[in-house]
Amino acid sequence: MRVFHRSLCILSICFIFSSSLFSQVVNIEGRFENKRVVQGVYLNFSSGRVDVSDSCTLVEGKFHFTQQLEEVVMATLIFVYRPQMGEKRAPRELLNFYIEPGNIFIDIKDSVKFATISGSQSQKVYLDFSKKAAPYSKKMAEVVAQASNSLRAGDTDAARKIGLQFPILEKEKKERVLLPFLLENPGSPIALSILVQYAGFDFDAVKIDSIFNSLPTVVRNSPSGVQFREKIEVAKSVGIGTYALNFTQNDTLGNPVTLSSFKGKYLLLDFWASWCAPCRKENPNLVKAYNAFKDRDFTILGVSLDGPGQHKAWTDAIRKDGLVWTNVSDLNRKGNEVAILYGITNIPQNFLIDPQGRIIARNLKGEDLHKILDRTLPRK
Repeated sequence: MRVFHRSLCILSICFIFSSSLFSQVVNIEGRFENKRVVQGVYLNFSSGRVDVSDSCTLVEGKFHFTQQLEEVVMATLIFVYRPQMGEKRAPRELLNFYIEPGNIFIDIKDSVKFATISGSQSQKVYLDFSKKAAPYSKKMAEVVAQASNSLRAGDTDAARKIGLQFPILEKEKKERVLLPFLLENPGSPIALSILVQYAGFDFDAVKIDSIFNSLPTVVRNSPSGVQFREKIEVAKSVGIGTYALNFTQNDTLGNPVTLSSFKGKYLLLDFWASWCAPCRKENPNLVKAYNAFKDRDFTILGVSLDGPGQHKAWTDAIRKDGLVWTNVSDLNRKGNEVAILYGITNIPQNFLIDPQGRIIARNLKGEDLHKILDRTLPRK
């Protein structure tokens, strides 16, 4: 659910028309000293399933937002500048910070990089936490920059090798910074946010559930807490060792296909979309695996998260990438019923299902997919 507001700042006062009915209020006042003309200031944040978007104009260098809020959340301020000569698009700067009920003041000179924020205890805690995570964040940023430089130079092999360092650093950051913080500070105002980062989209539901239950009751019962609890329950229902949840969805010709009809074979249930670059990049590997193991009781069922009006894009991608196996979709993008059933919020993702319908592995990519299939599938 998305809630949109339009605010008009007059003498730094924003008149906000809102239908939200939360229990507390956050007032965000700011001063922005910059030589460039700011066309608009935008505030975005999410609380549970509610996405809030607000905007106001900068008057005499000041801006002001008022919003209903009942939990600590990460918010984003976007400052959009008037384009100068030679600029095709309006430049913008983003400032991410934690907000909470109360009064928050933001002082910015020249750029959001030099912003100072007062009145938000959760932001202060986050800045202290960020100092511990900084060495890893810096290394990860360097890896991204190096890989990008290699891609620009046309050296895709070097970019791939450099990119392999990123998940290693990310895992180290999670285990050496995020996890200790969570275990030592379960009552922190940003603990839930850090837990969501630590969990990511592919997590050990039992482990995450244990950490989640150590958080204060008020946090667990907050809009974001309730939403994350539901995510944990879904993850439990599709964890390794559980039986794959049955579903029916139409193929490219509109014929219904049921997951249970694949029983008796090893099946890779693959979530992807024509618009997803990482998915398209992984597709040649899936084609290679399919051709190598299709005679060993193995097949693939693709579930596309393409959206309304994208049937042609979906089928064109299937033909172009050579995805000769069965593909289904309800063309509802991330509202795809199967994606919701399996807790899919990021793609590509996949589940390896045995002939009895039990999930035995998940998110297999690259050479790992081939190694697991070769070790698991029967030889003929």
